[in-house]
Amino acid sequence: MVVSGCGRSPPVMIAGGRVFVLPCIQQIQRISLNTLTLNVKSDKVYTRHGVPISVTGIAQVKIQGQNKEMLAAACQMFLGKSEAEIAQIALETLEGHQRAIIAHLTVEEIYQDRKKFSEQVFKVASSDLVNMGIGVVSYTLKDVHDDQDYLHSLGKARTAQVQKDARIGEAQYKRDAVIKEAHAMQEKVSAQYMNEIEMAKAQRDYELKKAAYDMEVNTKKAESEMAYQLQVAKTKQRIEEEKMQVQVVERTQQITLQEQEITRREKEWPRRQKPLRNIKKVPWWTCCWRNCHW
Repeated sequence: MVVSGCGRSPPVMIAGGRVFVLPCIQQIQRISLNTLTLNVKSDKVYTRHGVPISVTGIAQVKIQGQNKEMLAAACQMFLGKSEAEIAQIALETLEGHQRAIIAHLTVEEIYQDRKKFSEQVFKVASSDLVNMGIGVVSYTLKDVHDDQDYLHSLGKARTAQVQKDARIGEAQYKRDAVIKEAHAMQEKVSAQYMNEIEMAKAQRDYELKKAAYDMEVNTKKAESEMAYQLQVAKTKQRIEEEKMQVQVVERTQQITLQEQEITRREKEWPRRQKPLRNIKKVPWWTCCWRNCHW
């Protein structure tokens, strides 16, 4: 709301509020602060290389009520005008800048880099509309087309290039796959051979160690058997010696008993003996031999 008249010099601008107005001596006018959506369409604009194309963009614009300077400029420009009239003025301004930027670019630049084109239109239009108190909220390139099938031909060329690149890429992929497969097979065979060599080395080391262990075990076993046999021989010898000692003792006891028996009989002999007359004398050992039991 813009209040002017008696006591309101300069006019008072109120964005989204309330105000007291004196009838007859004060006047109140309104200006829309709504966001306006503009369909910016430029038909058959010649590009830098002379190709006519049609471009359609979508812009969001609004009068900035928070900025006092921009609001004052908008009031001076659009006070008393309807929202449609304000939108038409902003649309014509945007469309003019859009045409100017199209004329400085090629079709490829516009079609392939839409973001860059939108940024250029947004930048140029914002600097111009801000002087009218209008701020550009956003701008987006919606559509690009032509009546000469230039973009279609460009698409075909691009499609052919993409297909060509795809075929080349597929051939290179197959070639790389074959090479990698051959390398993998070679590495596999090499690894298999190395594995067999390592297994042979391990088997050899195992057999050598086993032979050394077997020899050591057999040596210990032979030494043990020899020690056992030696111990058995010593034991037998000791038993034989003990048997001989027992026999010697027994023989000694027998001899002792025999000697005692002889002594006893010699003692008994005089009592049994009778006087012998006219007996021829014989040697003493003969007599002893005859009278001895053994």
